[in-house]
Amino acid sequence: MLNIIAARVKQGYRTSAFPKVEPQLPDRFRGLPSVDLAKCPSGCAECVEACPTDAIRIGDGVQIDLGRCLFCTACMDACPEGAIQFSNDYRLATRTRSALHFDGKALQLATALSGRIHALYGRSLRLREVSAGGCNGCEAEVNVLSTIAFDLSRFGISIVASPRHADGLIITGPVSKNMQEALRITYDAIPSPKIVIAVGACAISGGPFMDHQEVCNGAESTVPVDLYVPGCPPHPFTILDGILRILK
Repeated sequence: MLNIIAARVKQGYRTSAFPKVEPQLPDRFRGLPSVDLAKCPSGCAECVEACPTDAIRIGDGVQIDLGRCLFCTACMDACPEGAIQFSNDYRLATRTRSALHFDGKALQLATALSGRIHALYGRSLRLREVSAGGCNGCEAEVNVLSTIAFDLSRFGISIVASPRHADGLIITGPVSKNMQEALRITYDAIPSPKIVIAVGACAISGGPFMDHQEVCNGAESTVPVDLYVPGCPPHPFTILDGILRILK
């Protein structure tokens, strides 16, 4: 026992001070993209052609669908003028799918749930995770939220094993056809009112598997979604930031 106590003292306090203190993310982290229209050559569509998920549109400016974006930087590498860059901003979660159509201006970040749902879950939230055909990338990022570095439980939030004990769902993966019914049954098993969080490009739009005959192009094909967390996979701080925003 004394050895355990000594080891714990030596380790010190390992839990992040987020959200009181901004997280220190590595330089290689790829967050919210920025678009410099002054550098965007007229008629150039190199970024559009380079994007593997057709996430970029060019009209009056450049619009990036963050719900499809894999943050792979193929567009940044293809642009001859360097008009597209990826910042260190991890704050990406939104309440609506349309808010993820990013035009380079301020992103409309998620706002607090209203009414009865916020009154019920503002201080305690239990979530059931469903991997609906995911590659385990987003699943791993959700799982790490329960480790000592992030300690999801300090906010009154936890991942539970049964939908009967849950207040909502975290969905990862593009919703493969053989998981669609399981997802629907899990959703129906959660008492109302309930929250649904789509984590990752696959759960939002189908990601790189979009329009494949064996996938349903994301969670919205089967259940209503209250929070969209883009990324491939999103950083744990991105997921945590989104959840804390809807809980105010």
